[in-house]
Amino acid sequence: MSEVIDSLGRLAGKNLIDGEFVESVSDSRLDVFDPATEKRIGQIAMSEAREVDVAVEISRRAQEKWKRLSAGDRAHALHEVADHMARYEKRFAEAMTREMGKPFKEAVDEVRWCVHSIRYNAETARSDGGRVMGPAVAGQFHYTIKQPLGVAALIMPFNYPLVLLCWEAGAALAAGCSVIVKPSEYTTLCTLLFAEAFASLPRGLFQIVTGGGEVGRSLVEHDHTHVVAFTGSVPVGQSVAATCGRLMKRSLIETSGNDPFLVMPSAPIQLTARAATFSAFMNCGQICVSAERFYVHEQVHDEFVAKLVENTEKIRIGNGLEQVDMGPMVSSKERDRYERLLKKARDQGARVATGGGRPAEFNQGWFVQPTVLVDCTPDMDIFNEESFGPVAPICKVKSFEEAIEHANNSKFGLGANIYTRDLSQAVRATEEIQAGMVWVNAPLLDNDAGPFGGSKLSGMGRQLGPEGIDTFRETKMVMIDPDCTAQDFWWFPYSEAESFNGQRSAEQVK
Repeated sequence: MSEVIDSLGRLAGKNLIDGEFVESVSDSRLDVFDPATEKRIGQIAMSEAREVDVAVEISRRAQEKWKRLSAGDRAHALHEVADHMARYEKRFAEAMTREMGKPFKEAVDEVRWCVHSIRYNAETARSDGGRVMGPAVAGQFHYTIKQPLGVAALIMPFNYPLVLLCWEAGAALAAGCSVIVKPSEYTTLCTLLFAEAFASLPRGLFQIVTGGGEVGRSLVEHDHTHVVAFTGSVPVGQSVAATCGRLMKRSLIETSGNDPFLVMPSAPIQLTARAATFSAFMNCGQICVSAERFYVHEQVHDEFVAKLVENTEKIRIGNGLEQVDMGPMVSSKERDRYERLLKKARDQGARVATGGGRPAEFNQGWFVQPTVLVDCTPDMDIFNEESFGPVAPICKVKSFEEAIEHANNSKFGLGANIYTRDLSQAVRATEEIQAGMVWVNAPLLDNDAGPFGGSKLSGMGRQLGPEGIDTFRETKMVMIDPDCTAQDFWWFPYSEAESFNGQRSAEQVK
C-alpha cells in the first residue's frame, strides 16, 4: 500500500490546531472516496463550533506575534515553507490525485504553482509596505503604512485545493495575518497532509478546521475573524458576502465562471482547436475559468469543429495515477449534476458531435467522456449556467461583433478567451469583453504578479499580484510634523481678515 494512503488514513478525523493534528471532538464523520476507484480512503470530521472558537483564539495570539516580525523575517519563513513544498511535491501531488482525481501531472504542476506563489507573496510583501507622498504642508512627512487585518478565514474549493490555498494563505501570511483554513469536504485529507509544509511557521499561525457549511459559517460570523476569502458557488458566495457586509468585515469572493471562447477567421485553426481542447477539458472541466461557451465564426466553424472533435477523441481517460490526460469527476454527486445539464442541452436541441456519455471501459469510478456539442444557441441553459465539467458547446456566429455581444450576455464575468491574428479584434476584445481577465491566443494562464478575479456574479476582489496581498491588509495614513510647529494657517482663532464683514464683494456689486 502507498505510504501516502497510510498518511491520509492517519489524518482521518483530525484538525490541525496549534501546530498539532488533534482528534475532533465531533462524532460526525464523512467518508472520503477515491473518485477513480470508489474505494474509501479515510474520513473527515464535521467539526463543532467550539473547535472553531479554540482555533480562532489560538490564531489571534499567534498573529499578534507574527505581525511584529519584520517583513524580511516573514519572507524568510515563507521561503522555508516553499522549500518544503518543492522537496515533497510528488507526495503532495499523489495525495491530491487520490482524493480529487486529477492526473498526476496536473497535480505536480499545481504544487509547483504553490511554490511560485508563496515565494512571490513573500518578496512582494517585503518590498511593498506603503508609500511616501509629497506633503500637503511644507516641512511635514506624509506616508502610508500597510498593516495586516488580523485573522484570515479561508474557505476553499475542491478543484484546485492546494494552489488556491497558497494564493490566499501566502498573501495573508506575507501581509502579517494568521490563517484558518476550512477545506472542501472533497479534498480535506490532501489539505491536511499539505499542512506539513507549513510546520516550520510559528505554532498556531496556520490551522485547519474540517467540516461542512456549518464550520464555514462559524468562521465567517466569528467576532474575531477579520477577513474572509471564499471560493465556491454563487449562492454561498452571496451569503458570505452579505454576512461580511453586515459585519463590516473584509471579504474576497470568487464564485462561478462561464467563460466564452471566441474563434475568428484569422485564427490558425489547428492550433486553436488544440487550445480549445485543453481549455475545455483540463482537470475534467472542473475549473472556474474553463472555456464553457464557444462562439465560432461561420467562415471557420466546420473546420474548427472537425479539428476539435479529432483532438477530443484522442484524450486518454483513466485513473490520474496512470498515463492519462483526464481523470474522473470529483464525486458521483458532481457527475449527476453535470449529466443533467448535458441532457437538458440535448433536450433543447444541441447535437453531440463526440462524447456525451460515460466511457464503456470503466465499471467503477466517476468518469465521463469529454463532449463536444454543436447546433447550440445562446439561449440554452448550458450557455447560461456553469457546467463545471468536460463539455464544449459551440454556437456559430456571423461576425466579431455578434461574438462579443453573446460573450457579454452573461451573468458571469470571470475570464474570456479569443483566438485571432487580427490586432484590431484582439485589442477590441480586451477592452469590450466584460470579464476580469482576457486571454488572447494564450488561454487559462495565470501570473503570480497579475490579479486574478472577476466581475458580475463571478465575485468581488482579486487574488495574486499586489492586489492579492492588499486583500489582507489595510492602509493607514500618517502625517508627521517633525518640528511640532503651530498650524496657524487654519487653527483658531480665525483672523479678522478672513471673517465676513457684511460688505458686498466687488463681484456682487457688479
